[in-house]
Amino acid sequence: MRISSRNATFQQWQALLTNRTKRHRAGEFLVQGVRPITLALRHGWPIHAILLDDTRRLSQWSRDVLEQTPGVNRFALDAELMHELGGKDEESPELLAVAGMPADDLSRIEAGPGMLTLVFDRPGTPANIGALVRSADAFGASGLIVTGHAADPYDPKAVRASTGSLFAVPVVQVAGHREVVDDVITLRRNGLPVEILGSDEGGDVDLAAHDLTGPKVIAIGNETRGLSSAWREACDHILRIPMTGAASSLNAAAAGTVVLYEAARQRALQR
Repeated sequence: MRISSRNATFQQWQALLTNRTKRHRAGEFLVQGVRPITLALRHGWPIHAILLDDTRRLSQWSRDVLEQTPGVNRFALDAELMHELGGKDEESPELLAVAGMPADDLSRIEAGPGMLTLVFDRPGTPANIGALVRSADAFGASGLIVTGHAADPYDPKAVRASTGSLFAVPVVQVAGHREVVDDVITLRRNGLPVEILGSDEGGDVDLAAHDLTGPKVIAIGNETRGLSSAWREACDHILRIPMTGAASSLNAAAAGTVVLYEAARQRALQR
């Protein structure tokens, strides 16, 4: 099907970029970029539509994408319309994908002896979510849980910042800490000794001094307000990242990355 004007169909795609409510109501989001689209396909995410720039000769990558998505609706758009949806000022993409959202179900995150689940409490910036998803992927986390009133992991800024890791690491949104704590309680009753940890500059134990092997749920607080009181009460320990210099704290995504690296380091030594 060819789209040459900003008709109702085009406006629906625009809404996926700009309107969180419509994005979640539709249960789909727009995927921009070669690596994110490639990883979405590699990890079996449902693709609802493929958008193509009908003024360009398709690259081998685009032809491969089309071969991997037989039966998916395809739309040919003018270059100007693709540019509006592409998310970059300097160029127009040759291909975009509309992907379906998975259910926000904690069972998507694998629980076991090697469980390493990161929680991001009330993040306000989509790019920070994407950056932390990327770190979770790099350091072998089981998944990322976003809790509370938070930015959207499917915001295009979050998807871009993850550089495709959103499609490789389970990301689940829940209303608050209670759902996570209840899930941990169930795992403990079933014999899995999950420890709940937090990260904060005023923590009671240095990060490297605490055993981060074994099943862990580690909470990172909001960028400006830190961990909520509810999360603090739920934690078995609060980890402190030792710092020198004038900086009083780290960016939330940076702090989460440091915690994940230390966990990965300890786990590698244990092998």
